[in-house]
Amino acid sequence: MSTQDDIQFLAKLVHNGHLKQEDAKRLLPSLQSGEGLDALLVQVLDWDSREVERLRRTNAGEIPEVPGYQILGNLGTGGTADVWRAKEKKTGKTYALKFLKPAAQAIPATLKGFIYEAKLLKELSHEGLVGCEGVAKYELLSGAGKFAYFSKLELIEGSTLQEVLDSGSPFKESDALRIILQVAEVLRYLSSEQIVHRDVKPANVMFTSDHSVKLIDLGFAAEDGSQASAEGMAAGTKEYLSPEQALGGASADERSDIYSLGVTLFQLVLGRLPFEESDDQDLLRAHIMDKLSSPELKTQGFSPHLQYFIQKMMTKKMEDRYQGFGELIEAVKAQLTGFERLDYSKPSPKGPVRRPRKR
Repeated sequence: MSTQDDIQFLAKLVHNGHLKQEDAKRLLPSLQSGEGLDALLVQVLDWDSREVERLRRTNAGEIPEVPGYQILGNLGTGGTADVWRAKEKKTGKTYALKFLKPAAQAIPATLKGFIYEAKLLKELSHEGLVGCEGVAKYELLSGAGKFAYFSKLELIEGSTLQEVLDSGSPFKESDALRIILQVAEVLRYLSSEQIVHRDVKPANVMFTSDHSVKLIDLGFAAEDGSQASAEGMAAGTKEYLSPEQALGGASADERSDIYSLGVTLFQLVLGRLPFEESDDQDLLRAHIMDKLSSPELKTQGFSPHLQYFIQKMMTKKMEDRYQGFGELIEAVKAQLTGFERLDYSKPSPKGPVRRPRKR
């Protein structure tokens, strides 16, 4: 293996959280002089040679090796976890295994949240939520004391709404409203269980082959009325945060999820976000202070009802939004019924209209 290959692998070990940056700097001069990385890891840093072999075999830990499973391919990569398609050897069933990344695992709050999400999903039951059979850990190398954590999830064939948006044009108004209606039904169920999702966005909604939706990530979920986070920081994805979440220490309830769902609806029909500041603090300020500006909603042939839905879902004051998902669902259902009645491509149920003959 070339020196350049070893240097690139060293950088990957650091990036994936297996090696401290200061230790990598210690090895770099010897690497540049032509010494092999594997031998340096063992001799200088006192690594177990089996661990070096495992990391080489798994591309610095990026490809999991799980006892009892055959890894079939990567399904997605996020900030804290990777999801892989895997076949359980004992049963022959195929699952989506979600693995917490080593760097994220080293953060106690992140590890706690990962375990909480899996346990929560296992307890909940709704057709619009991804199924979960629990969380487990296994030793990466016998006797080494290093473990990996993963959750065992229902395998869903399809793409996230974000992937659909990234690959083509925005959704038609009626299609977007049908999707929002399904997501709202799931969120109403979570609310009935006293749970606020806190991270509603297109990337967390799977769009299946039969055009149904599945909410796939409860990593930021919390009890209704809980603070944004224990540290007083905003919890969720900044582009979709409600004003009260963006403030940090404020409590969130289902109206916070309604705001994020409003951002999602805006993005589904227009293909862009309502606020697109490059600086994180400016983006949070926009969610708190800036009035929603959406000239396209008035010029691209959308119904006045869609404009009203988005404005009401995304209003800054919680008390001015829909006060619950039941209220929102009824409003969207009424609009979809209106679309059906105005669909002139369908034949009239009463048959053709006959004009009176002239006499």
